[in-house]
Amino acid sequence: MSLELLTLTNPVFKSYTFWTGVLVIKMLAMSLLTAIQRFKTKTFANQEDLMSPKLKVKFDDPNVERVRRAHRNDLENILPFFIIGLLYTLTNPSAFLAINLFRAVGISRIAHTLVYAVVVVPQPARALAFFVALLATAYMALQVIAAAAF
Repeated sequence: MSLELLTLTNPVFKSYTFWTGVLVIKMLAMSLLTAIQRFKTKTFANQEDLMSPKLKVKFDDPNVERVRRAHRNDLENILPFFIIGLLYTLTNPSAFLAINLFRAVGISRIAHTLVYAVVVVPQPARALAFFVALLATAYMALQVIAAAAF
């Protein structure tokens, strides 16, 4: 393995770094989106967060829960991409393929949030966004396994 693969002169690592940064910002934005939904619906999970004595602790607002589910889905899918994308970079893949896989994951995860938690769009929009990222990440994982096994 050459450390040259882990520099910004390597277009694959540069793309991985870019899309990782975008997805970190996207995940941080999900926390803000959850807070916005909580304030908008006056749905707070902790007594100390209640803005008025008239409000009650509440856990079941559908709008808040939709954003929370989208955020959890990010945690379940973006975090594995962070790990496998870096390992995939170390396999010295084709720049064209790797860059487009990273783009596919990044764009589809953003699209997933948009159609699930921002502007609810009927299926199959969410499923398509989910499976594009899943398949791209799974492909990278299989390539990493193959490179390590042989």
